[in-house]
Amino acid sequence: MRFRLVSGGAVLLASFAAAQQPPVPQPPGPADRPAFAKSQGQNPLVTEADQLYARRQDGRVGSRASTGPISQAIALYERASEDPDFVEPRWKLTRALYFKGVYTGQDEDSRKAIFEKARRVSEGAIHILGTALEKRGLKGWVEAGPQALAGNLKDRSDAAPTYFWAAVAWGEWALARGKLEAAKMGAAEKIRDDSLTVIGIDPEFEEGGGYRVLGRLNDQAPWIPFVTGWVSHADAIKYLRLAMQVNAHNFVNRHFLAEALHRGDTKEQAEAVALEEGLVADAPSPQHLVEELKIQEEAQKNLSAWKKPS
Repeated sequence: MRFRLVSGGAVLLASFAAAQQPPVPQPPGPADRPAFAKSQGQNPLVTEADQLYARRQDGRVGSRASTGPISQAIALYERASEDPDFVEPRWKLTRALYFKGVYTGQDEDSRKAIFEKARRVSEGAIHILGTALEKRGLKGWVEAGPQALAGNLKDRSDAAPTYFWAAVAWGEWALARGKLEAAKMGAAEKIRDDSLTVIGIDPEFEEGGGYRVLGRLNDQAPWIPFVTGWVSHADAIKYLRLAMQVNAHNFVNRHFLAEALHRGDTKEQAEAVALEEGLVADAPSPQHLVEELKIQEEAQKNLSAWKKPS
């Protein structure tokens, strides 16, 4: 999720034939598995789900993933989330839902349902963190700004991923719902504040993920007076360059910066072309193969469009 909101758009290496993969084993049924553990220790359901999530590209065809491993991971994260105080399976469930919604070829209605669910799950995880803050004396955490939240959550390893994947989920939900309608419903402000919270907790999380989402938001959100009047091209470039400072090789950092730059002047457009050309020529990571193949497809589509004679 590396970030991919955050996910957005287009691919080069069209039609990679999927290597033959062994059948994905079905996870054991409820009767074969221990009851979910409390959040204090390692949870066997989360461990098993993590293993399936790591196999999310099994059975892929090019940049389209199979629904098998990721759906099984989702089912296990959902079971682990039956623990009312357990944050980890909730942010991991949000991440898994994001992957299923973006990379498995879902139709429009299915995507809407998946991201609506991801948004609800992520808010449940944030509520658990907020309740913990209240117990520690931070009253009114809902109204607390990103700076106050980040300052009080730095000691929780689950805080940065919770707010990051919440921002991603809200971003994909906004795309599925329609940017204008979602912005009027407060989605842009929510994504902004969650991203700022991630940056305040750990600016290097997900290879500059907070900066990446915030930059993408400023690039993509519609400008609406008194609603999103704060979005700007300058801020899009600023935050995406900060993401690049954290990790200049990250495929999404490069792709999002290229798309933002291409909306600028001639010099910025030339830089955008160079960034996308570099992406197309690069080797995708085996750990993020589906995600990075899709980014390469998007980069190639951009290059084909940008280089067309006027």
